[in-house]
Amino acid sequence: MSDTQKLRKMIEEAGRVVFFGGAGVSTESGIPDFRSESGLYKAKQEYGRSPEEMISHSFFVSQPDTFFSYYKSNMLYPAAKPNAAHLGLAAIERGGKDLRVVTQNIDGLHQLAGSREVYELHGSVHRNYCLDCGQTYDLAYILDPANCKSDKHDTEYVPYCAKCGGLVRPDVVLYEEGLDEHTTGAAVDAIHAADLLIVGGTSLAVYPAAGFLNYFRGGNLVLINMSATSVDDRAGLAIRRPIGEVFSELDF
Repeated sequence: MSDTQKLRKMIEEAGRVVFFGGAGVSTESGIPDFRSESGLYKAKQEYGRSPEEMISHSFFVSQPDTFFSYYKSNMLYPAAKPNAAHLGLAAIERGGKDLRVVTQNIDGLHQLAGSREVYELHGSVHRNYCLDCGQTYDLAYILDPANCKSDKHDTEYVPYCAKCGGLVRPDVVLYEEGLDEHTTGAAVDAIHAADLLIVGGTSLAVYPAAGFLNYFRGGNLVLINMSATSVDDRAGLAIRRPIGEVFSELDF
């Protein structure tokens, strides 16, 4: 029996399934991992700073123009489409399986593929809000250069509120900020209640999200990642292949 046949059997027999995904899920949709060697190099070459510094809370407050310059150029991929992994997970849920997605990604591709139960640990680029009045905006508003100009402001990158003129920020978790308690609580509850936990596209090196695996009490842990992780010895099945390839073979 092949690895994908084993995984399919596990999914079919499980009552509750949770998929826990990282950046590797979205790289197959053409969204690069900013923590990769090439991402770090690009940031250093263009800005002379690390990505972690530029997408931190303190940098957003002190240098919003540079923050948004980097954010819009390197974190936003509005043309990206769901790949076989996103589509496969949505198909499993659509087929009636109790499947929840816990993601560290902010691109919204799971929802675009059709997944309904998605816990976004680090927020979403598709949600944005005014820091002064709370007015909400979509991604298109952030990307429109016309919204960087007002009676009081005229910048190249920083979006301002059409209602009150306040600074608009993305609803994503920046470095130095804590995760949303409601989202993390729901994700932990889902993992704790799962019979099967599938971890894909992550090396499990980023905390506190990686620590969520400690709440899993089910019988089957599956890892789908191109490289080794810190919990390989706990897995009942480890697959070292591209995650999209694996889900395309499941054929739900």
